[in-house]
Amino acid sequence: MMELKRAGIKDAEEIWKLQTEAFAQLLARYEDYDTSPGSETMERIEIKLRQPFTYFYFMEEAEGVVGAIRVVDRKDGSRKRISPLFVMKEYRNKGYAQSAITEAEKIHGQDNWELDTILQEEGNCFLYEKMGYHRTGKSTVINEKMTIVYYEKN
Repeated sequence: MMELKRAGIKDAEEIWKLQTEAFAQLLARYEDYDTSPGSETMERIEIKLRQPFTYFYFMEEAEGVVGAIRVVDRKDGSRKRISPLFVMKEYRNKGYAQSAITEAEKIHGQDNWELDTILQEEGNCFLYEKMGYHRTGKSTVINEKMTIVYYEKN
């Protein structure tokens, strides 16, 4: 049974290491060094963890940490945002991302969410659409290999 455990500033290095590893393949495939969580510095993770509206959670189950999710929740009526969400390679395709989204929505409220993902990663798009997110119609071309698509859930 997977559960979310809130991370704090003391967890910055662990989050950074996990995130770097989890996004390594995508970073190599799409070469998006300016936008990928895989190229983010530990200092940037620390900055996010210090933000009063950032909630980083480890995704934990009996075997230990299987991934993490960051929720941006300003608690001011604006959309809550998932960015990033990642599952370690050996735990993918086992429902952990879906469970993490469900749990985050239980904690932060069911409505008024947004996120984005790589258009070329069809599995990600399928997951978010299955979870009730719909494409906004907005997209951003990062490079010739990669386009970001935006989702909302009301």
